[in-house]
Amino acid sequence: MPRGLTDPTTAIEKRDRCSDLAHRPRVLLGKMGLDGHDRGVKLIARIMRDSGIHVIYSGLWQTPRGLAIGARDEDVDCVAASMMSNSHLVLVPKLLDELRLMGRGDVPVNVGGIIPQEDVPTLLGKGVARIYHTGTSMDQIVDSVRECVKEYAPLPSDANSTAKLARLMSMANAGKLPANTPLKRPRRVVGITGAPGAGKSTLVAAMAAEAVRRKHRIAVIAFDPMSPITGGALLGDRLRVDFNAVDENVFYRSLAIVGEDYRSLDQLVGLVGAAGYEMLIIETVGAGQNDVAIRHHVDRTAVVTVPGMGDSVQMDKAGILEIADLFVANKADHAGEAQLVRELLDVAAGRKIYETVATQGKGIIELYEALLEQA
Repeated sequence: MPRGLTDPTTAIEKRDRCSDLAHRPRVLLGKMGLDGHDRGVKLIARIMRDSGIHVIYSGLWQTPRGLAIGARDEDVDCVAASMMSNSHLVLVPKLLDELRLMGRGDVPVNVGGIIPQEDVPTLLGKGVARIYHTGTSMDQIVDSVRECVKEYAPLPSDANSTAKLARLMSMANAGKLPANTPLKRPRRVVGITGAPGAGKSTLVAAMAAEAVRRKHRIAVIAFDPMSPITGGALLGDRLRVDFNAVDENVFYRSLAIVGEDYRSLDQLVGLVGAAGYEMLIIETVGAGQNDVAIRHHVDRTAVVTVPGMGDSVQMDKAGILEIADLFVANKADHAGEAQLVRELLDVAAGRKIYETVATQGKGIIELYEALLEQA
């Protein structure tokens, strides 16, 4: 039934609208320039997720190059750029140019926000696929995303090498990796796990920046939970990485997962190594006491803890704490850090504890060397 004139455009039923497609749509959603308004774009991200779409949310203040790197590495079906700062005629054409430089000029770019009607022909002429104005219904947005989905196929042999890696990872994750695809395990594969809100993503971002400083080739695979109701996901780990600083020096891939279904992970790891990356960090979803499967896929596992996670009885319940090769006491500037370390010492049994403040870079060098450089 058509919506009435007084019906809210954001009202949409939470259900899977994408199960009939070749694969779950992957959309890179971000805002370029100095625009600091994000309430609307976050609402769109949630509605896409609640429709069965995998949304890679890159956050505020992105550059055209940063978004283009994300679109290539995440192998998205389309880019959705929210523009509210009257800079669309400058930044959107630059985004299109950067996508072409990344070898992914074929990725559709949709633009939404405050776009004057007189600027529409210019943007469409530059190559923008669709423009959404205020009042566009969520059904229209979801339908336009659905139209972007195509069956996965390997990119041409002369395509950008990183773009080819990203596509092969998509195919592996879908269970469709071509036979005889070269696989090689990186020199070091580490897992970062811990409870939701422990600061894992910020910690990984800080270690990625340290790798760039040391001129190491490093890749990151970051898992976020998939909705058990719609199959959608909000993949937000790229938010913590300053791609304006690390640029192309870190390959970063976000993936959705149900529970601990790591059936494609060994292939993903092999693809990263075959592409020449010597180090790989795998970040799990926010883990509970019994989420321990990551240990079977990595060389070393770091369990991230924070003050206030529980008393000594919670520690003694073990589970996830048993799989740690080392512990990270993150947010060491918070009250309760000393008590956390004392209680970790009771269960560590000689395993090292590293105190960090990831948001400030404290303790990152020591942790990086313990995880990625020590034999």
